Amino acid sequence: MVREPKRQIPNSSIVKLLLLFFFSYSNIFSQTTPTEGLHEHTPRVFYLKHATLIPEPGKIIEDGELVIRDGLIESVGRVANVPADAFEMDMTGKTIYAGFIEPFLEAETDAADSSQTILRNWNEKVHPEFSSLYGYSPEEKDLKELRSLGFTMAQVVPPSGIFQGKSSLIHLGNWSAASVIKQEVPMQVMSFEHGGWGDSIYPNSLLGAIALIRQTFLDAQWYKNAGETYSRFPNENEQPELDESLAALGDFLKSGQPFCFRTNNELGALRSGKIAEEFDLPLWLKGSGYEYRRLDAIKELKPFVILPINFPEAPDVSSWESALQYSNAQLRHWDQAPDNAQRLRQAGISFAFTSTDLSERKQFRTNLSRSVERGLSRDDALASLTTVPAEKLGISHILGTLAPGKIANLTITDGDYFESDSDVMEVWIQGEQFRLQPEPEEDIHGKWLIHWEVDEEIHVDSLLFSGKIPGKTTDGQFVHDTTKIPFDSLSLEHGFVTFRFNGKAIDFPGQIRFSGTVKGGYMEGRAVAADGTSLNWYARLKHSPEESPEEKSGAVETASYLTPLYPEGAFGLEAPPEQPRLVLVKNATLWTCGPSGIMEESDILVRDGKIRRIGKNLEITGSTKNAVIIDARGKHVTPGLIDCHSHSAANSINEGTQAVTAEVRIQDVLNPNDINIYRELAGGLTTANILHGSANPIGGQNAVIKLRWSAEPEELLYKNAPPGIKFALGENVKQSNWGDDHTTRYPQTRMGVDQIIRDAFIAARKYQLEWAEYKSGKSGVLRRIPPRRDLELEALVEILDGKRLVHCHSYRQDEILMMVRIAEDFGFRIATFQHVLEGYKVAEILAEHGAGASTFTDWWAYKYEVMEAIPYNGALMQEIGVVTSYNSDSSELARRMNTEAAKAVKYGGLSQEEALKMVTLNPAIQLGIDEWVGSLEKGKDADFVIWSDNPLSTYAVCEHTWIDGKEYFNIVKDRQRRKEMARERNLLIQKILSSSEAEK
Repeated sequence: MVREPKRQIPNSSIVKLLLLFFFSYSNIFSQTTPTEGLHEHTPRVFYLKHATLIPEPGKIIEDGELVIRDGLIESVGRVANVPADAFEMDMTGKTIYAGFIEPFLEAETDAADSSQTILRNWNEKVHPEFSSLYGYSPEEKDLKELRSLGFTMAQVVPPSGIFQGKSSLIHLGNWSAASVIKQEVPMQVMSFEHGGWGDSIYPNSLLGAIALIRQTFLDAQWYKNAGETYSRFPNENEQPELDESLAALGDFLKSGQPFCFRTNNELGALRSGKIAEEFDLPLWLKGSGYEYRRLDAIKELKPFVILPINFPEAPDVSSWESALQYSNAQLRHWDQAPDNAQRLRQAGISFAFTSTDLSERKQFRTNLSRSVERGLSRDDALASLTTVPAEKLGISHILGTLAPGKIANLTITDGDYFESDSDVMEVWIQGEQFRLQPEPEEDIHGKWLIHWEVDEEIHVDSLLFSGKIPGKTTDGQFVHDTTKIPFDSLSLEHGFVTFRFNGKAIDFPGQIRFSGTVKGGYMEGRAVAADGTSLNWYARLKHSPEESPEEKSGAVETASYLTPLYPEGAFGLEAPPEQPRLVLVKNATLWTCGPSGIMEESDILVRDGKIRRIGKNLEITGSTKNAVIIDARGKHVTPGLIDCHSHSAANSINEGTQAVTAEVRIQDVLNPNDINIYRELAGGLTTANILHGSANPIGGQNAVIKLRWSAEPEELLYKNAPPGIKFALGENVKQSNWGDDHTTRYPQTRMGVDQIIRDAFIAARKYQLEWAEYKSGKSGVLRRIPPRRDLELEALVEILDGKRLVHCHSYRQDEILMMVRIAEDFGFRIATFQHVLEGYKVAEILAEHGAGASTFTDWWAYKYEVMEAIPYNGALMQEIGVVTSYNSDSSELARRMNTEAAKAVKYGGLSQEEALKMVTLNPAIQLGIDEWVGSLEKGKDADFVIWSDNPLSTYAVCEHTWIDGKEYFNIVKDRQRRKEMARERNLLIQKILSSSEAEK
């Protein structure tokens, strides 16, 4: 063997080594931590060549080069002069992206528990002063998992609370102080976190969480003003109580930086937007994956969305029985969820992807690839991982693209990141390499020409490699002319190949052992014959085998053919009902519930949502374009039914932690997706009074809604209805039926109920006077700290001013009288006593006071305080002069309020028309909306129902329900829709089964 002469190290290389040594020190001058032991001399200059560079979305540089120096990118593209001090790295076959940014990494820390101070806010869920880095120390396995997805930097967010605290920006390399980019400030993280029923800490409901958010924002504004006033006039004011939480929130509000609300569904996004609008907040949303369900409404909020790609697993529809577990809404979500990002993009809503909310973080790339396959462009997907989060987080000058001067955070793959068969090979963070995958084995499949030297003569033969390598060890052949000799063994590991075969057929008896290195289509090494003879050989790849059709095949996933329904799921509509210009219902029996009484063979004419005429032989004059004419011969038409006590269409009912919760509002938690809305429409209901529960003596504010199926939450609200509030008396509020664990909240007796209500109104009067004095502008007033806005007391002041109606849950006569006395002592009127099952005992007093009574028809004995209820209660109160209605207090009962009204005929002998008024005109009067609804009269809203028979008959079927001149229920369309739903359901089940087969 001829040895090569010993090589001299050229002067240029010496210079290169010296430069490497010098620059390896450069980073130590920017740290304050003392060096322990020897100084590190790791090279800090790198030259990456022959890579496919993606400097930013939409830009590609083939065979590109990139130089990194001291953690920063020095040059990108074509490098004119390779730095003499650079360590060269061949990136052939690799694609280099700017390092990906995780915008929502939850910190696992107990900082909230460990930072209790006397200056903290009174509510433990309010801590906007917290930094997400308090107590944060990520585990290496978590950082490695993020790096394996290509993430190199993250925004860390606090883990809990309502005002959760400020986020931080970190690099995802080895955890140290150098990893922190910004300790705090990018955004304030918000949530609607709350306890559950039975928890004693406020809030234990969504209602309470939203009220707390609103009050805390007001408190922060007041606290800032109070502090400024006190600093100017300390001798004229009492020092405000110090609160570092409110101080921090006030500063953050002034900074103009975003508030990011965590959301669980599309309605959470809309609630967040409502709060942001009220307090003029820059709005970010931590999305839910359900945004497509209310896309237009969310677009109007102009949010930035941090978007999870938490697609649901395929439902188990393997059998008829198992498929019954899944609603149409769930099946539709499975099909549409992967298109959520693309639909946001089409709507012009800015978003960045996050890997949070996944059961396993490794699902991130799989789900992202699905979104791309179904239509999201690669450029948009890449932007959501790089340029978009960098811009939103205020770091686009240092991260987000590959450009000179930016931090050397790189994501390097062995192909297109958005293809499922590519791998993230490594990431670079602050110029430090983190290998994630071993270098892939050379693919030696195909035909090779082998040159081997025997007795100083070069022989040229062939090697054929097939099958999976590494794997089976007999997937190779040596070919000499027409002779094919199978290998007895074959292995390929770490770029080193070995194989052997019996050479008897080519005059080499015994086993010939070959070994050598493989690199880029070239092999070379040494072979040893059976007699010990050593032979040199090398081989070149002649051609690779073509991929078989089976290997290339695979069903391409396409976007869902479904269009969103409002609401999603069963009976949802593709768009809100259209409003015809004219509607004429002819030849019906009209139950007007007004001065006209019951009219036989009569007509009703509606124009632009209002009743214009009622009479006989009405005609549409002029054009009938955009007009609907219904021949209702043999049918009955009534006003839309009204339920004065409902809990439908709300995501939260009771805030049960405190005895007085006048600040909470049902309007904040309206749920237009509630299927009970549609079911109640099918029973002729058009308006409902959605009340707070009966957990507290003074509960929350009510919401009067029209059952506008397909509407947004705000569109459910009936704007003409005066505001109201729920009070409650008896067993519920004194907690006598809550169990033995609930014996400490005041009040625990009916006497205490009286006292706490009186105390609340005394406080409201004082509050009212304080504001009146402050607004008077008297001398010296403006030098004083202004009163603090109190949402609870504001609602009570509205009662005192006659601007808010009281609807009071009650049963016994003594407590009914007690509440009347309280109201009269404070100068207001009870609008309705709800349930009021002993109202017949004190009906004269109710009538004298002017209170209405909204009662059950025939409920009794379901608890001790209702033992003396009678079914004649409603009729008796009505006869004595109390405006009386029947209510449901039940989403099930609300479907048949017409037959509830009929009970007033059976129990009490009311006329049929007067009985029907118990669910039409009378509740309208009680709610203060009878000017617009409750009867069929000229000028009123066109809310009406067409029945197949006498509406008080159990045989009557609701055939049409109209609200504001729009048809929201049609029994014929309902039957057709059921068929369409069944057909759609079967198609989705087949798609799921096909997809499951494909996955197998």
